[in-house]
Parts: sequence; C-alpha cells; structure tokens
Amino acid sequence: MRTRPYVPTLGAVLLGTCLFSPALALDLQQAYHAALANDATFASARAAYAAGLEKLPQARAGLLPAVSLAGNVANASTTRLPGARYTNESYTLQLVQPLFRWDNWQAYEQSKLQVAASEAQLEQGRQDLILRVAQAYFDLLAAQDDLAFLGAQKSAISEQLESARRNYEIGTATITDTYEAQARYDLAEAQSIQAQADLEVRISALQQIIGIPAANLAELPPSVAIPGPQPAVAETWADRARDSNLSVAQASLASEIAARDIEIAKSGHYPTVDLVANVGRTRGLVGQNIVNDFYTTRSAGVQVAVPIFSGFGTSSRVSEAVALSEKSRSDLEATRRAAVQSAREAFQGVHAGLARVRALEAAQVSSQSALEANKTGYEVGVRINIDVLNAQQQLYSTDRDLARARYDTLLSGLRLKAAAGILSEGDVQGLNRLLR
Repeated sequence: MRTRPYVPTLGAVLLGTCLFSPALALDLQQAYHAALANDATFASARAAYAAGLEKLPQARAGLLPAVSLAGNVANASTTRLPGARYTNESYTLQLVQPLFRWDNWQAYEQSKLQVAASEAQLEQGRQDLILRVAQAYFDLLAAQDDLAFLGAQKSAISEQLESARRNYEIGTATITDTYEAQARYDLAEAQSIQAQADLEVRISALQQIIGIPAANLAELPPSVAIPGPQPAVAETWADRARDSNLSVAQASLASEIAARDIEIAKSGHYPTVDLVANVGRTRGLVGQNIVNDFYTTRSAGVQVAVPIFSGFGTSSRVSEAVALSEKSRSDLEATRRAAVQSAREAFQGVHAGLARVRALEAAQVSSQSALEANKTGYEVGVRINIDVLNAQQQLYSTDRDLARARYDTLLSGLRLKAAAGILSEGDVQGLNRLLR
C-alpha cells in the first residue's frame, strides 16, 4: 500500500505561527494547522520521513559504478644500487561496475518498500496529530463546561440558601434547610476550585500541541445534531480497517521487507560479477633500474568471486531471516485483528454515544421539569429544601454528562475513521463546521 504523505504548506505554517493571537477565537481547524507547524511529535515524524526517503538513493548506489583514486609517494633505497635513493610514486584510478550482485539488487527493491513504509508512518503521524488535537480541544471545552455548570449551580444554590434563610427568619422553615443549602454551596465552591485547576491543565495540554495560546475556543452549540457513521454497518468499517488501516499497511510492508532480507541473506551463497577498469601511472624502481618518468598501465576485465565456505555463517543468516520473516507475518495478522477490533470498538462508541446523547437530552428536559416542580412545591410547602437541592444537582449533572457525551461521540467518529485508515483534514473541516 502506498500512501500520500502530508507535508504542511507554507500557508499552513504561516497560519500556525503568525495569524493567531490570544484575542482571536480559535477553532478546531486553526488549532490543527497550528499543530502542523508547531507540534514536536509531528515534526519528529516529518524528519523521520525525510530520512526514510534517503533509503532509495543509498540502495541505488549499490547498482551504479564506483570510481576511486588512490595514490602513493615514498622515498626508498635498494641494496641493488648501493647509495642510491629514489622516489617511488604511483597513482591508480579504478572504476568498478557491478554486473551481478544479488544482495545489492534485493536491497534496491527493499528500499522502495522502506520508502513506502516511511510514507505510511508519516500518514500515521498526521492521523495521530488529528486525534491528539481533537482530544485536547474537546477536553478543554469539557473543562470549560464543567466550570460553567458549577458556576450556574452555585448561583442556583445561593438563591436557595437565601430563600432558606428568609424562611427561617420568618419562621416558615427550620435551620436545617439553611445548613443543607450552605453545605451544598460549600461543596460546589470546592468543586469549582478543582474545576478551575482542571481547566488550567487542559489549556496547557492543548497549548503543548499547538504551540500558541489556547483561548476563546469555538464551541459546540447544544442544538447541533451529532452525525452518525456512514455507512452505518459495523462490518463494513471492520473490512476497511482490515485492508486500509495504516498500522496494517506498515506491518504489511514490514513483512515484505523481511522477505527481501531472506534473499539478501541467501546472496552469501551466490557469486559476484563486476566489471573492473584501472588506469595507473607509476615511476620509481622498475626491475633493476630507477625510472624517473611516469609510465601508464591500463586494464579492463570482469572480476568474478565465488564463495565456497564461510563457516556456516551464511546458512545461519538465512535461517535467522526466515524466522524473522515468519515473525513479521504473525505480527501482520495480529495488527489486522487489532485494527478490526479498534474499528468495531469505535463504531460501537459512536453508536452508543448517539443513543446516550438522545437519552441525556430527554433526561435534561425531565430534570428541568422536575426542578421547576420541586421549586413550586417548596414554595407551597409540599416539598422541602433538600428536594430542590437534589433536583438542582440532578439537572447540572445531566447537563455536564450530556456535554461530555457529545464530545465523546465526535471523538469516537474520528477514531473510527482513523481505524479505517481514512481520517483526513477534510474530517477536521467537517467537524469544525459544527462549531460556533
């Protein structure tokens, strides 16, 4: 499988580094573009991809001619000519063109697979970046919602506390109502402090990825309908994951690379054939005479080397490569099964999330009605203060759970597409259109 690697354009880099300021609203797509430019993990993936591309020219070099120049200059003397000293000088220019080297050819074919693996790894890094940005973005929105819900709850409890105090002063309620309301208010205050701390952590987590201030996020309106998976068939997504998941693609390429390693190891049994051409210039002692002028020698021919015995090392390397190839095939099957399971889990996450959102929306309406009824009952004396406080707690817990369920469902949709190997920036754009 060959994937199309994504490298950020200049526009994306400028968008991520220049066009944002704390005063501007930040939406999901802008956060993703900023992460493309600033995230250290994705920068590492890009560098690894650039390094992986060099495997091809390195392997191709083994099929191309190699030219070398060697020289030697030395002062010497000989007993044949007592007292005579001379300079022995030689230069050799050599060209070697491989004609048959099985290991070099297999390494060249293997390098194409290694480049494809680098492309798949970069694509995997890009999909992981989308998931990390979306997770951090919606975690921050959830933390903001928690703080807002607790603030509204504190305000409502404060009103109930004042009502309990007034009723106690005029004698229509006991001091117990005041204590209960005060206890709920103090608990909400403690929860607000913790929620504020959690919000700061979530802000930091998003900023770590995108590299710019995370402020004034675009939010998900309560009225927006959460889209379901298309097609709405779990097995269709499982089949896609089995065939197109990027981890599966990398494992498949690793298996093919391991198969090439077997051929490279077997090449230790095969002869090598090279075309060798030399041009040399020499001066110095030639026979019985000292020659001060250079003379030139030229040669060209075919050089054949036949391995006969290597101490069983080649056979051992072949056995090792066969075992590693078998391991890679088992890893590929395990990766396929894991991808299918991930797709099914993500599909069920979306399916169950949509059902949970619908249930919580109904619960929200019911909780609001229950709160109004308890408030009315408290005013006419058929409900006590704790009933109103419990109804308020139930409403705000439902609001919080509904908001989280909506975020979790959207994230499950992204994970489903990642499991199928089709998560792209277009999905970020589609999700971003839901935000306001």
